[in-house]
Amino acid sequence: MAPHPAIDPDSSLWAWLAHDLRFYREKYGLSQSAMGRIIGRSATNLSNCEANRRRITDKEAKLLDARFKTGGHFLRLLHFAQLGHDPNWLKQYVNLEKRAAVIKTFQALVIPGLLQLPEYAYAVIKAGGELDPEQATNERMKRQAILDDAPQPMLWALTTESVLEWPIGGREVMRRQLAHLLEMSERPNVGIRVIPKVTGEHAGLDGSFSIISGEIGAVAYADSPGGGRLVPSTTEVDLYTVRYDRIGQVALPAEPSRVLIQKAMEAL
Repeated sequence: MAPHPAIDPDSSLWAWLAHDLRFYREKYGLSQSAMGRIIGRSATNLSNCEANRRRITDKEAKLLDARFKTGGHFLRLLHFAQLGHDPNWLKQYVNLEKRAAVIKTFQALVIPGLLQLPEYAYAVIKAGGELDPEQATNERMKRQAILDDAPQPMLWALTTESVLEWPIGGREVMRRQLAHLLEMSERPNVGIRVIPKVTGEHAGLDGSFSIISGEIGAVAYADSPGGGRLVPSTTEVDLYTVRYDRIGQVALPAEPSRVLIQKAMEAL
């Protein structure tokens, strides 16, 4: 197996965790296959963890702590890595998105990124203060290829009626954006549902988030100012899943949602 570049443990908590995974393996003279057997991963899978391309779970951290008698080092480091802001979150999120089987997203303020037109995306990104909004828009548009390339993930999108009414980019851009939503909603791998304003308060008022699942397991992503936070903890991902289901309970079914989108488009 080809060696991977050394990880800089000072670059992030996740890099520190990946570094220590390799450090302890080499300290005790274990091969990647042997280390993988300790936590139930293949040698290739473990190599990805050591390269910070994949992440260990709470259960695996506990197994490592028990095997090496660390006093809880791996579990503690994993805990704080999960809480912190990772400077490489976007790159990691995009890589996870490419391997997703199912993407569930709730967006309270804007159209979900995978469903945005370039003009709409540019207006959102520029308003957010991005230094190079054109490049950021191009990168966002490239991500949308996953909805066309096989194997296509299933995209379940929840948004609010207020998002449909906010004329981001101007009335004409917003009209085209809503028409695009209607077109995308006809795809077999895309579901769009809208929460009407008459609902009042609901479980999505705390902010936007996404849940990605597939052969990678399940990972949540929570929006935050200036970036985002990836949430690989199984326990916390389960909480996001419950929250998504609670939001879905007050959203309109698919067809009434399309009717609401059509009315918003006509109002523009």
